[in-house]
Amino acid sequence: MFLILVFSINSISLNTLKKFFMKKIFTIAFLICVIYMNHSLAQNEKECFEKVSRGIFNFNQGLDKALLGPIARGYNKLPTPVKNGTSNFTSNIGTLLSIPNQLLQGNLKGAGDAVGSFMINSTVGVLGLMDVASGLGVKDTKEDVSQTLGVYGISHGCYFVLPVLGPTTLRDSAAMLADTFVDPFATMTWRKKEVLNTVGKQRDYVGVKAAGVVDFRGRNDKNFKSLEKNSIDLYSATKSLYLQNKKKKIKNSNETQEDDWGDLEQ
Repeated sequence: MFLILVFSINSISLNTLKKFFMKKIFTIAFLICVIYMNHSLAQNEKECFEKVSRGIFNFNQGLDKALLGPIARGYNKLPTPVKNGTSNFTSNIGTLLSIPNQLLQGNLKGAGDAVGSFMINSTVGVLGLMDVASGLGVKDTKEDVSQTLGVYGISHGCYFVLPVLGPTTLRDSAAMLADTFVDPFATMTWRKKEVLNTVGKQRDYVGVKAAGVVDFRGRNDKNFKSLEKNSIDLYSATKSLYLQNKKKKIKNSNETQEDDWGDLEQ
């Protein structure tokens, strides 16, 4: 193992290391700027640009009706074992992001549970297609950089909507970028070229993320329809649901209806 590590280090060129660490520095600088802006808005839940966000929200709704919704409903027609396997597999990959964030939060037990869950499901659970770990009482609590920043008292800042990606906040948009540096799966796929100077399979990263989105949209198809039907202002209802879910995730609370809405982090 030591020889493999030494070989990997020697294979990294100085130029590659320079580029890698420069990107790290730019990311940290970006996070600091966002946090600074965030503190100026931390005492309220105002939006950065509501009119623009509402326009983008309407665009996303149209995209959902034309593309994602039909794909999700087609996905729901697949055999239950296929859907469960997809959900378990993407969830198991997501566990990798929890490990460093649990450590950053000082939660050693949570980090241990995340490692145990990933190892059990990746082996006994056949590459994560089966959730064996939960049945054994080893359950991962999904954590990301946004939740870690929240644990350290960084408020979410103002709310806005991104094209395709949907609802977010100043903290969450910065954390979304930071996730790709912290996530071991992203490192071994999306960023493998800059870290190990070998060709990474970015399509694997995109494919897993896309499968997770379709699975989430399919499992919550009825809930999305109900929210749209019963909301006087769908934009405001979606905003409220998103912010409440974020607060719950940071506090690791189970007070909201998880069974109805699944994991809104996806």
